[in-house]
Amino acid sequence: MLSSTLIPDLDNANEGRIASFWCAQIGCTLFFRKGMTQMKIETKKLTLSAVMIALSAVLSLVKVYELPLGGSITLLSMLPVAVIAICYGTKWGLFCSTLYAFVQIALDAGKLMGYGMTAGTWAGCLMFDYIIAFGALGLAGLFRKKGTIGMCAGITLALVIRFISHFISGSIVFSVFCPEGWNVFFYSFCYNGSYMLPELIITIIGAVLLFRIPQVRKLIEEKQ
Repeated sequence: MLSSTLIPDLDNANEGRIASFWCAQIGCTLFFRKGMTQMKIETKKLTLSAVMIALSAVLSLVKVYELPLGGSITLLSMLPVAVIAICYGTKWGLFCSTLYAFVQIALDAGKLMGYGMTAGTWAGCLMFDYIIAFGALGLAGLFRKKGTIGMCAGITLALVIRFISHFISGSIVFSVFCPEGWNVFFYSFCYNGSYMLPELIITIIGAVLLFRIPQVRKLIEEKQ
């Protein structure tokens, strides 16, 4: 006669299988629910970012004042891209601001071709006047958790870096346009400062007013 210890307990085995089955079911349900929730969050993130980039592109066409060799004072065109960085952080902000830089290149392609630049000056112009200049907007989210002052500080930093990038381009790439008798660095400083300073002031005023709206403030706090 076989010992009872050698006879499998079918009832316990079935109970174990049932328990394992339900554990697997619960685990799969939680996994897919988390995945669907994450997918919804990513979809909202992508949608909001795309809308903000498009809004910045449209606002960049509304020019308060435009200089003959590029550069203009616009109607808050920097603010929507800066808001992306403030909502989602510097890493995502830099990604979106770089995309925006290429949008600006596409919008200005016809004007750039009219300058008759060489391949070298083309490369310098694209790098300093677009990719670095507009890509710096992603840094607006650097101090995003410090309240309105931190958000405005981040925007200020981003636009100062944009000015420095344009200044370098003006001193090197567009130095041939410097008037006779002028120091090229002083000329670039004055030329680029003439539109970047008003652009900074307008953007900061717009940001302060925007962040004072309760719904906007709540949205930004939720994303952070």
